Amino acid sequence: MLVLFETAAGHALFSMLEPSKLKKPDTLHEAFATVESTRKLVKLKAFHKFEDTAEAVQAATALVEGKLSASMRKFLKKNLATDAKESLAVFDAKLAGAIRDKLDIQCVFDDGVVQLMRGLRSQIDELISGTSASEMRSMAIGLAHSLSRYKLKFSPDKVDTMIVQAIGLLDDLDKELNTYAMRLKEWYGWHFPELGKIVPDNLMYAKAIQKMGIRAKCKDSDFSDIMPEEIEKEMKEAAEISMGTEVSDEDITNILMLCEQVVSLSEYRSQLWDYLKNRMQAIAPNLSVMVGELVGARLIAHAGSLMNLAKQPASTVQILGAEKALFRALKAKHDTPKYGLIYHASLVGQAQPKHKGKISRVLAAKCALSIRVDALGESSGATIGYDGRTTVEERMRVLEGKLPRSKAEIATARAAPAVTLYANGDGSRGYNPSADSTMKASDGAKKGKKEKKEKAEKAEVEEKVEKKENHEKKEKKEKKKEKESKAEVEEEAPKKKRKADDDGGEKKKKKKAA
Repeated sequence: MLVLFETAAGHALFSMLEPSKLKKPDTLHEAFATVESTRKLVKLKAFHKFEDTAEAVQAATALVEGKLSASMRKFLKKNLATDAKESLAVFDAKLAGAIRDKLDIQCVFDDGVVQLMRGLRSQIDELISGTSASEMRSMAIGLAHSLSRYKLKFSPDKVDTMIVQAIGLLDDLDKELNTYAMRLKEWYGWHFPELGKIVPDNLMYAKAIQKMGIRAKCKDSDFSDIMPEEIEKEMKEAAEISMGTEVSDEDITNILMLCEQVVSLSEYRSQLWDYLKNRMQAIAPNLSVMVGELVGARLIAHAGSLMNLAKQPASTVQILGAEKALFRALKAKHDTPKYGLIYHASLVGQAQPKHKGKISRVLAAKCALSIRVDALGESSGATIGYDGRTTVEERMRVLEGKLPRSKAEIATARAAPAVTLYANGDGSRGYNPSADSTMKASDGAKKGKKEKKEKAEKAEVEEKVEKKENHEKKEKKEKKKEKESKAEVEEEAPKKKRKADDDGGEKKKKKKAA
């Protein structure tokens, strides 16, 4: 029997002098107690030293994946050509299968081989000639570092790290932009306070200040490339009658520098958003179709990686991001949350408030399948994402009491799916991707909401009137009772007095008679 052993220095092939000892794995460690006893059990037959670190990394990578490297194949063909009938002890079951399939060599892997490899590892420095213990140690350290760098650089599992970092940076940029824009409006508001209400958009506000500087130049400036004509006209009219204070040139210079920061950060944010969208389409296309790129990226970042998210069940995906609320509810024995980060998905945003919990549960189930396809599937495009989204939309229609779509309509939607970002959105209305739960209500829905609001207000007024009337009735009853009790006291007072006088007269008569 031959034994294949891998070291950081190269491939080693040992011949087993006493194969019968493999049948007793519990006592095999005693044979490796000393170098002499080890040499009685095994003998080095051949050794192939790696030429450079690249060859060592290639061989180690193949071993980790259970594959047969080119160098090992040559080594085994060269040294097992004459001994093809002998069996080969291998330390890995996958590697044994690969050798058996490609080289047609009978391989052995059992508990005895595991103990044998453990013993060889303890005495390998003495068994291999030409290398010292310090050289073997330095080779092992160098190979470990090279292998780690290779894995970090080329591992497909590390690609989603870019998504985690990008969504974190996007959130930080939003916070910084909000702080800078608030400071800019507060600062320039002393000079032109009316501009904040006329131009609510932060980027448009900063560009308008860059165009005009002080408000006196507003009338002569052209803003047609950054804002609509109506807003421009209103702004110029407000600049002529503004109540703001005058500012110096030095103040305007510093304000313009802050405007440049706001504009540059806004432009970088839009570039980062495009980058994140492209990365999500490449790495998780099915998840992007289901919940959108932003919510999908937040789910991946919260789980740590796409593979970690794929390991989670649908119930965990549903409440991911609401851990505090979940444990608070469990501690207080209240109702647990129905949704977490998935609440910001457009499908949940389109649902009625009473149906949001059910839709989030259905959506989480389909998302869990989509995530597993993205993480473990071989296709690069969206495969089951469109079907899952169609299923969720049909479920929403059923809950709202609408008739289900025909098979032809569903087939058309699946053939050319359009991801609806609003419940009844029209093409003319813009969409802000960072607010993925925005919803445009229909006219019927608005009327229904208005009627409900009016009914609720009417019921509230009636309830207040009823409470007031009950309170007044109660007060009247109490006053009536007080009057009756006073009248009774007044009526009884003369009777008591008369009775007392009669009792006093009788006592006097008795005394006189006595």
